[in-house]
Parts: sequence; C-alpha cells; structure tokens
Amino acid sequence: MGKKVKKESETPCKETFEPLPVEGKTPATVVLLLSSPEEDILFKACEAIHTFAEKGDENKLSLLGLGALEPLCQLITHNNKLVRRNAFMALGTMATNGDVKNALKKIDVIPSIIDKLSLEEDTVVHEFATLCLASLSVDFICKVQIFDNKGLPPLILLLSSSDPDVKKNSLEIIFNLVQDQQSRLAVHKLVGIPPILELLKSDFPVIQHLALKTLQIITTDKDTRNTFRAEQGFEKLMDILSNTAFTDLHAEALQVVANCVSDSESLQLIHKDGGLTRLMEFVLTPSTPEVQFSAVKCIARVAESSENRKLLHEQNVEKVLVELLSVADIGIKTAACKAVSVMSFHLASKDCFRDLGGIPAVVQLLKNEDLALIEAVTQALSNLTHSNQLNAYAVHEAGGHEMLVQQLYASCPRTVANSAATLGNMARQEVIRCNILSHGAVQGLVEPMKSTDTQVLVNTTLCLEALVCDAEARAELQNAGGLHPLVSLLRSQHKEVLHNACLAINVCASDVPAAVEMCKLGALEMLQEINQSVNRRSSFSTLAMISLLNSNLSVKYSLTGHLASTDIITDGFYDTGKARAGQRILTLEELSKQPVNEHRPIIVVNTTIEEAEDVPEERQSNPSETETSSKGDRKTPRKKKEDDKQKDETQPESPTEKAWKMIDDDSLQILVKEVKESILRLSDEREQYAALARLVSEAMGGAVEMEKLHEFPWVLHLSELKFQLQSNIVPIGLISRGIYCHRAFLFKYLADCIGLSCTLVRGEYNRAWNEVLLFNGNISRNERSSQPCRYIVDLMHQPGSLLKASTPAAVQYQTFN
Repeated sequence: MGKKVKKESETPCKETFEPLPVEGKTPATVVLLLSSPEEDILFKACEAIHTFAEKGDENKLSLLGLGALEPLCQLITHNNKLVRRNAFMALGTMATNGDVKNALKKIDVIPSIIDKLSLEEDTVVHEFATLCLASLSVDFICKVQIFDNKGLPPLILLLSSSDPDVKKNSLEIIFNLVQDQQSRLAVHKLVGIPPILELLKSDFPVIQHLALKTLQIITTDKDTRNTFRAEQGFEKLMDILSNTAFTDLHAEALQVVANCVSDSESLQLIHKDGGLTRLMEFVLTPSTPEVQFSAVKCIARVAESSENRKLLHEQNVEKVLVELLSVADIGIKTAACKAVSVMSFHLASKDCFRDLGGIPAVVQLLKNEDLALIEAVTQALSNLTHSNQLNAYAVHEAGGHEMLVQQLYASCPRTVANSAATLGNMARQEVIRCNILSHGAVQGLVEPMKSTDTQVLVNTTLCLEALVCDAEARAELQNAGGLHPLVSLLRSQHKEVLHNACLAINVCASDVPAAVEMCKLGALEMLQEINQSVNRRSSFSTLAMISLLNSNLSVKYSLTGHLASTDIITDGFYDTGKARAGQRILTLEELSKQPVNEHRPIIVVNTTIEEAEDVPEERQSNPSETETSSKGDRKTPRKKKEDDKQKDETQPESPTEKAWKMIDDDSLQILVKEVKESILRLSDEREQYAALARLVSEAMGGAVEMEKLHEFPWVLHLSELKFQLQSNIVPIGLISRGIYCHRAFLFKYLADCIGLSCTLVRGEYNRAWNEVLLFNGNISRNERSSQPCRYIVDLMHQPGSLLKASTPAAVQYQTFN
C-alpha cells in the first residue's frame, strides 16, 4: 500500500481537464477571476467587467469596492495582447467615474499607461488608455506625472491616429496639460501645432471644438504664434470663419484669432486675405451673442498695437463700437467698452467717439448694475478723458461726474481706480471741478486712500491733487479725516504712490490749518526720512516738505533755523528753539499743556482781535497810554498789563486755559502801533531799518556792551516771566530783557508788519540775527546794473548799525567769543 502511494506520488499526471465554460453570475466572482493564471479566464473576466462597468456609475463603484482596480492596473501590462486590451477597456471605462479616478491617483499606474501608447500597440488599447489618461489629466498632480513620464510625445503622435476616439481623447489630454506653461512650450517644441491644425478639418465637431480650445491656449505664447502663422494657421481659421456650415465654431475660432492679431505682422496677414473685413462683418451682422462677443473681443486685442489702431480707425471701427453700446447683451456691451478703451489710445479715435455720440452712450451704461460692465465703462471713460478737455466736458454734460463720484464707493478696486482717474482728468477744468466737489468727491476719496490696491492709491492721490486746489475743498478734506490716510501714504514703498501723495500734500499745505495738522500727524518727520533716502527721495518729496514748512513757519524756523524775507511772521508764530533732525515739533496747544520746566521758554506772537475783544477796557486805554508814554517809559504800561494778567489768573483755572490766556499780548499791539506811526514816516529805507533796530533794542533792554554781555540779566528775567505766568509760553511783547535771539525775533515780526524785507537766522549759543538787502548809498536803486549788498542789523551793541555781511564785525556779531 505504501509502495503504491510512493509510485503514484513520483509519477506526474500528464492528463488535463477539458476546457470548462466559466460562468460568473456575481461581480465578486468575476473580480476574483482577475487573479487567475489562465489567460482565457483573464480575457473573459476583463471583458465581463468592461461590459458591467459600461452600464453606469453604480456598477463602477461596486467594482471599485470589490477591489477590481489593482488587478486591472497589473493586467494592462500582461504579455497576452487580448488580456491587455480587455484590461484597458475595463480600466478606461471605470476611470470615467470620479471616485474611481481618485482611487487611481493613489496607484502609480500612469507610467504603465503611457508605455502602451506606442504606435505598435492595438488601437483599442490606445482608445481606452487615452480615455483613462483624459480622466486623470484634469488633476494637477496627474498632469505633472504625465509630463514627467514623457507622455506628450506619444500623445502628439496619436493625434494622427485613424481612430477618431483616440484623436479626441489624446487631444483632450493635451488640452488639459497645456493649461500649464511648461506643457505649452513643450507642445511647440514637439511640433504639435501642425497635427492640431489638421484636426480642424475633422468630421467630428467635438474634435474641432477641442482643437480650437487647445489652440486658444497655446497661442498665448509668442513663439507658438509665429509657428501658427508659418503653418498657415490663419488661412485655416479663415476657412472656418468663411464657412456658414461652421457657425458653431466661429466664436472659438475668433478667440484664437484674438490671441494672434496683437502683432502688426499677423494683422497685416489677416487684412491681406480679407480677414479684417470679415471680422467687422461678424461684429455688424446679427448673429449669436457669443460670436459677436468674440468678434468684439478680437477687435480689442487687435487694437492693442498702435499700428493696428490706425488700421482699425481707417476701417471706421469707432462707428461699429458705438452702435454696439446699445445692444441688449451685457457681455457684448462690456466687450465694446473694452474696445473703446483700447482704441482711445489713438488720438483721432478719441475725437471720433465724441463726434459719434459715443461718450453719452458710455456714460449711460454707468446706470447698469453689472460689475464687469461698470469696470469696463469706467476704464473707457478714463482713457477717453485723458489729456482731452473736450471729452471731459462731454462726460460732464452727460452727467457722468455725479455717477463717477458714486462709483468711488464701489467694491471693485478697478472700478474705484478708473473712476478716480476719470474725475482727476475732468477736475483740471475749473467749472467741472466745482460740480464734482458739489457731489462730495473729496469725502468719497478718503476711504480709497486706505486701500491696499496700488492702482487705487495712484489714481486716488492724483485725483485728490487736482480737486483740492481751492481752500474750501482742502477744508472739506481735513474735516472728512482725509489728511491722516494721505500722510500715511508717505510710508508707501511704491514710487508713483509716494510721488502722488507728495503732490497732494504740497497742494494741501497751502492752508496753514492743514499744514499744522499734517505736521501733527508726523508728515515732516516722514518727509525728512524720505529726503535722506537715496532711493525714495525726489523733487516731489522736497516740494512737499518745502510747502509744509512754508505754511508752518514755526516748525520751519525750528528745523532749519532760517526764515526768508518772503516768510511773513503772523499771529500764532512761536519759537521752540533748535530742533533735532527727525524730532516732531509740538503744536502750541500741546506745549501749553506741559508743566513749567527749566528749559528755555517758548516765545510766541499773538495780537489777534478775538483775544483783544475779551478786554475792551484795556483796549480802549491803550491809545492814551501809548500817546502819553515816551520811549523811555514804555515799560510802565507793559509791566502794568503783566500785573493785571497775573491778577486775572488768581482764580482757579486749568493749565490749558492759563496757557492760552497768557498768550495774550496787548503790549505787542502797542509796540506795533508805535512802529507803524514812527517808522513808516521815514522815507529812507536804510534809516527805517536803523530806526526799527533802535526801537527793538530799547524795548528789549537797550544797548549792551560786548564786554558786559555776561552781566545782562536776560536769563533771570525770562525765568521770572515763566514763574509769573505759570507757563513755558512767553509772549514776545512781555520780554523787557532780551538777548540776540529775542531781539531778532521781534525785529523780524515788526519788519513784516510794516512791509520791510528781512530774514531771521538762528546761530549757536542763543545767537540770531536779521539780514537785509540794501543798495550802496552812491548807486541809484533804479539802475539795473547795480547790485544790493547784504547787511546784518545790529540790535544788541550799537543798535541801528548795519554790518556788511562777511566783515569781521558781522562775523563777531554772529559768533560767540
């Protein structure tokens, strides 16, 4: 028994079963058969799965759940041709389902699929392999895998396949791939343009549509456009556009043309073959909105070249575009506005649009609610009004200014930028500017100045600069809180934004309140920093700083230590001493709130009527006191007013109130009156300066010998004034013991009051002096050849002496010895 078993075990059985019919009645059974080692079973199992999957997505999902995907991915590389073909049929059919596609992305199957795209492979394999890749190629990662595994070369070859499904699938994959720049360039290098152009002749519309959509994308590349032109691409497109049987392809064909006509060479080629005339026909002839839209879009692209704009103008394109502004379709009107915008770069077209009534037609479109249309309309108006006063008037007459002001509040940054640009163009005309301002344009610009969009900021600041050229508009900007965002733009790193902000600040600085407010917001410090930067400084930033300083002489004197003869000191001027670079100069109100300190006092000028009206009795007594007082006893009424002021301040008041009351300077009013009565009567200018110098010296304690200067008690006097006034702010008229800096200050103010020309220059160690220009006595000032000489007025040692600048005496007066 054992022997027999041993014999049987050693002798293999040479007989096999007869072929058995395999019947799998459930998907699970068939999926299990995919693991069979027998090719016939594999062939039939794959076929059964393909048939089952074709019946719908529910079956595809069922097969996915049963685990059919992985064995199918292995079988597409099987040695048996029939097994491989049926496996591809099953896999390609299943891959059209979204869930199956997502599962496939996790399996590294793309290299295997691409490997079977060779021309030696069965056409059915090509069909379903490309069907599978078409599903996968919509995913970015899969697109990269197809490209990296060199999928483009075989796909381009398959565009010439005899099977239309293979062509369609291959073209669809290429279309998905060329959404990325690297694939677009690769298609051009792999000579993919000719086979794609050839597919335009296909009998299948779906292939023609795909070919046009692919060409539309790849012709965005310049080199591809050159190849497209060399391969007679325009001729093939014109064949389509001229064929009424291909009306469904016209819109997409026009979009390809739109890409290719931006250069003059291509346009000339189209024009030569009658393409431009055909293009105009598409625009004029009623057809589908999609075709008309594409034709107008194509015109806009053509007009991007200056040479092309001239050619289009010769074709009377303006008339066509104006007519399209009144069509019903929003998309066509939007495209027409964009074309108007581009054509407006041609000067003759700007006038043509106005003559044809195009401007009122464009303005009326602002009443529409479509955001894309409004953006296109505002862009067109911006270009139409740029450097064209007549068009600006036309927009104004059509009521465009009012609607454009409303668009400053729009949500679309492009619309806001365009509206601001148009209003800025229009505001160059005074009549229009007034009407723009009356509709609240200044307030409408405040919020856009806070935008993060560069173009919004560029256009808004430029518009603001044009609008705020009168005091009322500047006051409105300040009241609307617009100075703060304007000053903040000085921090911008964008060159044009910074330049425009400086220009607007320059205009706003014409008003002293606005200049003071901008200085308070740190404008000067920022401008100083800008002007110290090699990269950011410009003539605009310099101009803005000069304007700010000229409207805020207190700050100018503190920072620069110099006031020109044209800088006229008025009420509110104060001297805080020399400021450090980058240091913000506090306002008088801010300084008045500080507790009394040991630093030098702030010297202030104030003779305002409002202040004087608070003390009518004193004001009435001033003339008599002045008339009865000699120059020698002027200090008596001045001292009396100090005492009266101190008595008034015995009542409880806040520090701010005391500071502001202490600025009252009735004594200075008396001095001004005296100067006007005594100095203006003198006919000789030199004597006027000398007399004024003597008067100032007398008011400030008289002449002091150079050797006894250290004995002059000016420091103690000012300390006493600060203590008496309980303030760091001291009115200039109350100082009866003043040194160089105080005397020069007073001389400048009084000279400005009576129209005498002089400067105020700060030196070191409390030195300051005034420079005047005088002609030499033996030269008539009426002679053009004569030149004035610069003199320093002595107010301290020999009051009234005029020291010729640069002489030892003048240098000694200016420097501390």
